[in-house]
Amino acid sequence: MSQKKALIVWGGWEGHTPERSTAVVRGMLERHGFNVRVETSTAAYADPAIHDLNLIVPMITMSTIAKEECENLCAAVRGGVGLGGFHGTMGDSFRNETEYQFMVGGQWVSHPGNIIDYRVNIVKPEDPLVKGIGDFEYHSEQYYMHVDPANEVLATTTFSGEHCAWIKGVVMPVVWKKIYGKGRVFYSALGHTADEFAVPQMATIVERGLLWAAR
Repeated sequence: MSQKKALIVWGGWEGHTPERSTAVVRGMLERHGFNVRVETSTAAYADPAIHDLNLIVPMITMSTIAKEECENLCAAVRGGVGLGGFHGTMGDSFRNETEYQFMVGGQWVSHPGNIIDYRVNIVKPEDPLVKGIGDFEYHSEQYYMHVDPANEVLATTTFSGEHCAWIKGVVMPVVWKKIYGKGRVFYSALGHTADEFAVPQMATIVERGLLWAAR
């Protein structure tokens, strides 16, 4: 069996520790036998060779991407390449690119209260990506996102209204998977910095999700 190949492209806002998070994810994938290529420019997405990958992990926040780069990336995933990632490094990468957001299944819009304590609720406990994990408490940004109703939601969080009264009781997807063309797409809103990989539930969900996306 040929070795699985993955690409991680990191950059953008430093507050999301893209370089450190890349190192964590790279190690995670290499432990599963992946050959991992790391790049620091969206120009990597224009390479025709990405169509031969098993997995692409975006690690870029609040940046821009050239039209041909975005088109090639989306075409690769539609063709069957897996896409997986987390927090703003995949869910707030390119605010002007609606096709990218369509592929991801959501776009960050707010995190009321910034770093707070909240609860993550597992809503599909039998799904292999979250099986055996159970609900858990979390300390990070509680992401409010615009999301695709076609997503298969695996975990949610409920807003208390403490930091934004008019969204009290809103149930927001936290972890989902979806299909985009022939490609599998995985996303988790958890992971503001690389330090959050110390939370076993968060790290396990990301690891399982990336492997699922890569088939």
